[in-house]
Amino acid sequence: MLLSKKKSERMAKLKSPKTYLIIDSANTFFRARHVVRGDDITTKTGLALHICMNSVKKCWEKFKADHVIFCFEGRSWRKDFYPRYKQNRKETRDAMSPAEQEADQIFWETFDEFKTFVDTKSNCTTLRHNELEADDLIAGWIQSHPNDKHVIVSSDSDFYQLLSDNVSQYNGITDTLITIEGFFDDKNNPVVDKKTKLPKSAPNPQWLLFEKCMRGDSSDNVFSAFPKVRTTKLKEAFEDRKNQGFVWNNMMLTRWIDHDGNERIVRDEYAINEQLIDLTMQPDNVKINIANTITNATETSKSIANVGVHLLKFCAKHDLVRIRDNVKFYAEPFNARLS
Repeated sequence: MLLSKKKSERMAKLKSPKTYLIIDSANTFFRARHVVRGDDITTKTGLALHICMNSVKKCWEKFKADHVIFCFEGRSWRKDFYPRYKQNRKETRDAMSPAEQEADQIFWETFDEFKTFVDTKSNCTTLRHNELEADDLIAGWIQSHPNDKHVIVSSDSDFYQLLSDNVSQYNGITDTLITIEGFFDDKNNPVVDKKTKLPKSAPNPQWLLFEKCMRGDSSDNVFSAFPKVRTTKLKEAFEDRKNQGFVWNNMMLTRWIDHDGNERIVRDEYAINEQLIDLTMQPDNVKINIANTITNATETSKSIANVGVHLLKFCAKHDLVRIRDNVKFYAEPFNARLS
């Protein structure tokens, strides 16, 4: 029996690769906070919400996406594995003035309301686990959907390691698309480096990951595996990484003394950093948590009705006038079910 044309088209669509928007939720919301000038907290939270939603809408239309996945933070397993992890951020919070602490609390409360809206009033997939970071879940989603296309919405350069033919990244703060081909502005023109006046070089995911594992990540308080190593020496070792010949082993077996007088071996420190930074190298129990979180979130497709009405109510509460006046277009990505 021949299938009808419409049914054939539906079946073909189901089999064809999907395009997923994967939102680094806290990054997208809190980075927006820092581009908003002024001290009025209501204005700043409203504009942060607008920038966040506008990034979703823009990517939805630009990439003709099929579904949106919001990834949220839990308490990271990395803090148990590496007690120094992000300890510097706690110190920053502790140094806040009372006014800054109050503003920070209001931002978190607004973000929690947005998270509740996404989770209970939209058809977007939400991923969260008490011991996982959004980075783990974003990488896990991509790894579990290797034949689909993915756009990571985040300003975090840690995701450059995931770039590939089917993975790109959109920075909603700078309105920049990052791919393995290069950096592109909102008109798809190459972004020009302010220093060289030339198009910014395309990111090399393997090199950037290797360099970060070797140099550490000061923003996350991850120490260097080889302090003050020269870039030329790093590049020589990187070229020898597959053969693991003399250059590679000479670097990895180098010993150095830390500030407490303890001897360190580059190989051992690199292995620690690799587990912390490489989003494919988590411990096995962490990988199981990632897989289970994704499975549990996608076993049943959400079917929330009247998403546009829920969005209107959310806009009214937070005075999101522009979104309210164009709610049909902003609601579309929040209404799209996982298929």
